[in-house]
Amino acid sequence: MGSLLHRVKSKLSIFAHRRACGMLEGQYGSVGSGRSLDFDDLRAYVPGDEVRDIDWKATARHGSPLVRRYLPVRRQTLLLVTDTGRDMAAESRGGEPKKDVAVLALGVMGYLAHRHGDAVGMVCGDSAGTRALPGKTGEAHLERLLREICDGASLDSAPSRLHAQLDYVARTFSRRMLLLVVADEFSPDAETELVLRRLRAQHEVLWLTVRDADLTVPTDSYDVAGVRAGGVPALLPGVLAGSAAIAAGYARARDERDAARQSMLRRLGIAEADAGSSDDVIPAVFALLARHRRGR
Repeated sequence: MGSLLHRVKSKLSIFAHRRACGMLEGQYGSVGSGRSLDFDDLRAYVPGDEVRDIDWKATARHGSPLVRRYLPVRRQTLLLVTDTGRDMAAESRGGEPKKDVAVLALGVMGYLAHRHGDAVGMVCGDSAGTRALPGKTGEAHLERLLREICDGASLDSAPSRLHAQLDYVARTFSRRMLLLVVADEFSPDAETELVLRRLRAQHEVLWLTVRDADLTVPTDSYDVAGVRAGGVPALLPGVLAGSAAIAAGYARARDERDAARQSMLRRLGIAEADAGSSDDVIPAVFALLARHRRGR
């Protein structure tokens, strides 16, 4: 059984040369490290600095904009939140299991946190229950977290219910943390929005969506998780996938679901990115960190 963390490191090394990896770690550092109220010093304003950090009195005396710098708060906790229900065992847009894309995304963020000296914890589960692993440091611990996801999501798992995991986090964790939620193209509802609003008030929240398989692409068949009879996965025959009417209806439903989820996350001020395959993960994580930093 190969190391999941080794796959994460290999993907990082293939994707990026040293400079790009440094930029990715820098993006994580700017998001993952909070800041204290302890003043450090003043420096010249540069594009991208937050307006709230400008010291207007010092600026007036100096004649050009100056910003206040504060001592960073290090050693924070990154909490990985993900669904390990049967939906995550279905195919992603790239053809691999959605859980494999999730493992890579969570692994990349976890590894960045590890490199930054932060602890990494996890909350995962399905409609049958929620599991929590406390925040710790070290590669062995990160490997255990990734293995929990990989082994936990299967077609024999209980149905997915992400709201249960989000509600658990909201009820259990009061200390401010950085949350990375990885889920598939779920349909948001008022209940989920309410719990996310609570989480957003307490924590920094990032969201990565794993794209579902496109069932309108003609093929022999697709595995469809969640609809099973006699223990056999249901299949969508290629002749149905090739139907113009069915394809249009499916695309319309998908677009409406995406729009509802994206609208909800925008209202809550939660940055989102998506990945349809393992190849999409690292660019998506980079974009996610950049969007969150700009929106802070």
